[in-house]
Amino acid sequence: MDIAYLVTPLLTWVTVGPIKFLINSLKARKWAFNLVGNGGFPSNHSAVVSSMATLIALREGIGHPAFGVAVTLCFIVIIDANSLRQHVGKQAAAINRLAEGNDQHKWLRERMGHTLVEIAGGLGTGIAIGHLVHAIFGRG
Repeated sequence: MDIAYLVTPLLTWVTVGPIKFLINSLKARKWAFNLVGNGGFPSNHSAVVSSMATLIALREGIGHPAFGVAVTLCFIVIIDANSLRQHVGKQAAAINRLAEGNDQHKWLRERMGHTLVEIAGGLGTGIAIGHLVHAIFGRG
């Protein structure tokens, strides 16, 4: 296996996570450890799938079947992040409001999905990292 295909998603994940943490911390004006996880800018999931799609496009070409699979996966991840997970977050908020005062209720995380800006940030970051890995590792 070409190491670039393993390095790309790992590098993307470990790059975007701290960026998201720092942005959330700046917004909250304190260390935002409680905001680590789903949601926020940039979208980690969108960054990972777009970095792989970019690397495949640069190495194999956009006519290669693997690129088609990667783009399809990108669309699925983006649709999931923008619609389904946002609805899950709204339901969690409603459940939390209904359960206020109930000591047995475990608070549900409300920030689940991504806005289009957060997704676009993830796509841009992923594309940039895909190009970076391709420049470092070459054709393979």
